[in-house]
Amino acid sequence: MYDFAVMAAWIEFGVRWLHVITAIAWIGSSFYFIALDLGLHRDRNLSSGADGEEWQVHGGGFYHIQKYLVAPENMPDGLIWHKWQSYWTWISGFALLVLVYYLGAEFYLIDPAVMDLSAWQAVGISLVSLAFGWIAYTTLCRVFVDADQTVLMVALFAVLVAMSWFYTQVFSGRAAMLHLGAFTATIMSANVFMIIIPNQKIVVADLMAGRTPDAKYGKIAKQRSTHNNYLTLPVIFLMLSNHYPLAFATQNTWVIASLVFLMGVTIRHYFNSIHARQGNPHWTWALTALIFIAIMWLSTAPMSGAETEESHGDALRYAEAPGFDDVQDIVLGRCSMCHAAEPVWDGLLWAPKGVRLETAYDITRHARDIYLQAGVSHAMPPANLSWMEDTERALIVAWYKAASDI
Repeated sequence: MYDFAVMAAWIEFGVRWLHVITAIAWIGSSFYFIALDLGLHRDRNLSSGADGEEWQVHGGGFYHIQKYLVAPENMPDGLIWHKWQSYWTWISGFALLVLVYYLGAEFYLIDPAVMDLSAWQAVGISLVSLAFGWIAYTTLCRVFVDADQTVLMVALFAVLVAMSWFYTQVFSGRAAMLHLGAFTATIMSANVFMIIIPNQKIVVADLMAGRTPDAKYGKIAKQRSTHNNYLTLPVIFLMLSNHYPLAFATQNTWVIASLVFLMGVTIRHYFNSIHARQGNPHWTWALTALIFIAIMWLSTAPMSGAETEESHGDALRYAEAPGFDDVQDIVLGRCSMCHAAEPVWDGLLWAPKGVRLETAYDITRHARDIYLQAGVSHAMPPANLSWMEDTERALIVAWYKAASDI
């Protein structure tokens, strides 16, 4: 059992590593080509018939880049397709979803206090929701194909807000944020697999057959690529959120997730404007900061003013603070079955993240983490498997605040 657990942990680590590497490659190439396209000089009559060009310098060399609006007259040799970065990012991400959230549904996917689901029901909802995301999105794109693209973006945002709320009604907070990221990433990768690459292959086939390619295929591919550009930053935030309880384990999780998409738009609008030489909209940073401040406030708003500042006092301060005895009993009763040198919870062979909460010193040393993850938020216990009550969480908050005031 121990050997299997070690092997499974390393497999998860390896898949996560692959996911990060491929995501870096995909995001990097996406950002580069969007910036390149926006920055092309289109005011030049190019003998090659290209739509625009740009000169760049990197790594000690100069690059002369030209873009054809539809395609060149003849099929070039050695054509490079930018697709596998996207494919493997999704494949590795879905593999992580299976390894962590499907196989560990009891810990990470299901929260009985939100909805009492069986593992197969939760996994089924997850899979259906990801498929629904692509169907809803691509339907909207077809309905609004000739409309103002801002209208389409507003419609897409409405879907994302609805899904933010939906996920928080069926899954744990951690899983809700992660699934919204997976929901969005599935749309992005499907854009590449179902629309962008097939459209480019149609153009290539026409060239090889001596036909003039239809410009509409490039236009549609560009639309989907632009959507991916604006969705990238929110997806990164949502994927990182599972490490921060103040993001995923509050009563306002779905509102926080919705606002993250607005930050993605404001940040990308700034860079897209700069790359397109359309001014320097500094106001986007002010708006982004205001949204982020709103998110920070929302993360603790339900606690009616509970402080989140880190206390710099020593362990003795926490041990002597009023309410420590109660908190120690709560932690030993609700947390130490997992956070121990020898966990007694089935399936755990070591304390999660190496955190042990077996002694008074352990508890005082991890006072801030206990406060943030079990007091201010409901991140711990995961899915509230040990049934920590709200009154117990309130005692943790009161104890931490009392220690901070000493």
